[in-house]
Amino acid sequence: MAVIDDVRALGAELERSYHAWVRGRLKFRVGRLVYVAFSLDEEVMGFAFPKGERAALVAGDPRKFQMPSSSDLRFNWVHTQLAALEPAEARELVVDAWRTVVPAKLARAYDLAHPEGPH
Repeated sequence: MAVIDDVRALGAELERSYHAWVRGRLKFRVGRLVYVAFSLDEEVMGFAFPKGERAALVAGDPRKFQMPSSSDLRFNWVHTQLAALEPAEARELVVDAWRTVVPAKLARAYDLAHPEGPH
C-alpha cells in the first residue's frame, strides 16, 4: 500500500521539479505545469497521463484508476487511490507524469542515470 511519503521526495529530486502548496494540497510542478497533485486527505493522487490512453488505463484496473472530474477531462489527467498501489508503482507513475512535462532530453538523461527505474 503506497502513501504520500513514498513519492514526496520525488517532487523535489526530479530535475526542474518542485513542491507547491495550493489551498492546502501538495502539487508537483515543473515551471507552471502541474504533473502530480494530491487530495486534501492525501489518499488520491492525480497525475499527468496521455488523454488518448487514459480510458484504457482506467478500464484495465478501475479499482486503481479513475477518470478525473468532468471539469478536468480536458486535461491529460488520471486519478488513483494511493492505497491501491505498491510504493514502487506509485513512484513509477510520478516519474512517468514528470516525463510528460519535461523536454525529452531530460527524460532520456533520467533513464540513463536510473536504468533500474524510480527508486
